[in-house]
Amino acid sequence: MQRAYLASTRVLSALMLLVGVVMIVSALARGGGALALGVVLGAMLAGIGAARLWLARGRDGGEA
Repeated sequence: MQRAYLASTRVLSALMLLVGVVMIVSALARGGGALALGVVLGAMLAGIGAARLWLARGRDGGEA
């Protein structure tokens, strides 16, 4: 059960990171500036996803 939790955490974190990057690219491609809503929210979402991945990297699922 712990392995499934860790795997799902990593997958969802990577998905958050990917969605954030796509939001940034989409906002910039549509002519948004550095402070456009899509860029700001995308950067926050990508940062949260990256932080969750970084925090989850130390867990190996061996603890009970």
